[in-house]
Amino acid sequence: MRRIRVLQSFSEPRATSNPYIHQLAASLRATPGIELRTFSWSEALRGDYDVFHAHWPDTLLAGNSRLTRAGKRLAVRLLLARLRRRGIPVVRTRHNAKPHETSRTVSAVEAGFERLTVESILLNGVGTPPPHATVIPHGHYRDWFARHPRAERVPGRLAFVGLIRPYKGVEDLVAAYRELSADGSGASLTIAGSPRSAELAAEITAAAQGDPTIALTFAYVDDVAFVQAVTASSLVVLPYRAMENSGAALAALSLDRPVLLPRNAMTESLRTEAGDEWVLLFDGTLTAAALREALAASAEATGSPRFIGREWGDAGEQHRRVFAAALGGSAVGDSAVGDSAVGDSALGDSALGESMPGESAPAERAPVIGEKEETA
Repeated sequence: MRRIRVLQSFSEPRATSNPYIHQLAASLRATPGIELRTFSWSEALRGDYDVFHAHWPDTLLAGNSRLTRAGKRLAVRLLLARLRRRGIPVVRTRHNAKPHETSRTVSAVEAGFERLTVESILLNGVGTPPPHATVIPHGHYRDWFARHPRAERVPGRLAFVGLIRPYKGVEDLVAAYRELSADGSGASLTIAGSPRSAELAAEITAAAQGDPTIALTFAYVDDVAFVQAVTASSLVVLPYRAMENSGAALAALSLDRPVLLPRNAMTESLRTEAGDEWVLLFDGTLTAAALREALAASAEATGSPRFIGREWGDAGEQHRRVFAAALGGSAVGDSAVGDSAVGDSALGDSALGESMPGESAPAERAPVIGEKEETA
């Protein structure tokens, strides 16, 4: 079997990297027929590889200074030009339909990679798929978290654990919980994670002020702390204002804790898979009544939820087949993907040459603790 050399858009996983990335890399390395390469700019611009596998293209723009970000914008343009010239196909895992936080630059990068994409990987089968799409369900985290000790479940405890960003609706959770707490429910709320901004942290702190049953920890949550916080809860609440995939929900379910999620086609599908008692849903904006009802229902969740098709042992071969299909498809440089893929219309100076004051792309760690799902 010919080995397919696949360059990932993520670098070699570190201790703080998303567990999704760790487990995907391990699965691909264990799969015959794949030679996995992790991202570096040297490899991307000078290495020999057959397929480029993109996850969150906007992370390629990340930098701590304006000068670094300007250099990354130029490097992305060179990468896209190289992929087109050499006919290297792009496979995209579509963690979300579009980035949760965007800019003209991010949109231009997304458009550039979109024009070069010949195969897509979807993490669920909900909605209308793009052409040449394969569903490979987001893997579970049971094995990943198995080495960490669990806490005893605290009756009535609600939890939100993970990176805190505006679209995740943590402010809605605090507002709904304050109303629940005022009724003398005996509940408690834990919020742990690193906020996107000091302003968001201040807003949440102000909303929680005066309620001793709310515990706020604004800091990075490692795997040990994540397992402790999730398993100490009776219910994990993820009141996202937009949810297409959720590694955070799968992480909580992998730790045998029920989740409360906004109702949509994806969460309905997850509920069917895991069980009604494990995936509880609310409509519209989160309310105290929804929290009260979900807390009562969470007592019915015993044992473990069902997972279907989420074994990492199968993921590597499923990915290999997609990579092989990408190589067998139309050349990247043909009429379907013309020069405009990296020309001014997609990545010209007006997009990648503009200044981005105060902007940096999201961190690589995501799906599980909620960033790039996150998610993963």
